[in-house]
Amino acid sequence: MILRSAILFPGQGSQFEGMLDSLPNEPCVKYMLEQSSDILQQTISALHSKEALSTTKAVQQCLLIASVATYKIFEKEELIPSFVAGHSVGAFGAATAAGVLTFEEALRLVTLRGELMEQTCSEGFGMGVVLGMNEHDLIEISEKFFHEHEPVYVSNRNAPYQITISGSLKGLEKVIRYASAHGAKSAKLLNVSTPSHCPLFQNVSNHLLDALNKVDLKRPKIPIASNLNARLLKTAEAIKQDLATSICHPVRWHDATSVLYENGTRLFIEMPPGDVLTKLATSAFQNARSMSVSKNGIEDCLFLLQN
Repeated sequence: MILRSAILFPGQGSQFEGMLDSLPNEPCVKYMLEQSSDILQQTISALHSKEALSTTKAVQQCLLIASVATYKIFEKEELIPSFVAGHSVGAFGAATAAGVLTFEEALRLVTLRGELMEQTCSEGFGMGVVLGMNEHDLIEISEKFFHEHEPVYVSNRNAPYQITISGSLKGLEKVIRYASAHGAKSAKLLNVSTPSHCPLFQNVSNHLLDALNKVDLKRPKIPIASNLNARLLKTAEAIKQDLATSICHPVRWHDATSVLYENGTRLFIEMPPGDVLTKLATSAFQNARSMSVSKNGIEDCLFLLQN
């Protein structure tokens, strides 16, 4: 088997105040930060402040900027991975790395995505995470407590026993209490104010698709693992549909990275910020090497991808 590599782009939850100041000190990174400031007409210090990161829009902007700016170092060294994948909003970073979108196109789309998410469900909604319970059992519990005025859905499948739920806070709290009393190792609310990856965001998906239809998406230079159906995407049309529709469907992250592993990936490298996806890959694929730029440093990650 040919040993392959994959670069991973993180989603919401990895952000922290001042995160853009922690990126590798490289000219190409500095240039990307300046370009971001020009596009958004905002200073970088304002973009990743504590106050700004209380909004979904700024969080998603910063995640895209941090991950793509760091990926530019790999491009500069001509170190191109076999595959790319992005969790949730990270998919826009993956699409940029694959040449499907320009950075400016991706940043404007992510800005729109964040604004639409905030406008659609502004209060009384969120997400939770349940550990130690399988998907089938959690779906049954969510259906048990589902109500039209207090909807709750099983959303992201990050690992076989790490699954998120999305919906109304009242519905989430009922599911969390029940799951905690019936076998879950842990169940808690996340610090997220929007119910991502569930049917409540169908309207967001529709608007995103309209916006994507106005962009000249290019054929990917690198296959992208789909959030939606865990397949390798190799056409602009397939990637457009994945970017637009995944916001109202669960992210099947474990399945997506499993497809990468089955296709020979033995090195996973996560772009900043954080190492959430690195930990998931380490747990799932013990015969693979999993690293993050944030924790392991840019030099070690460049070295491994080169050798």
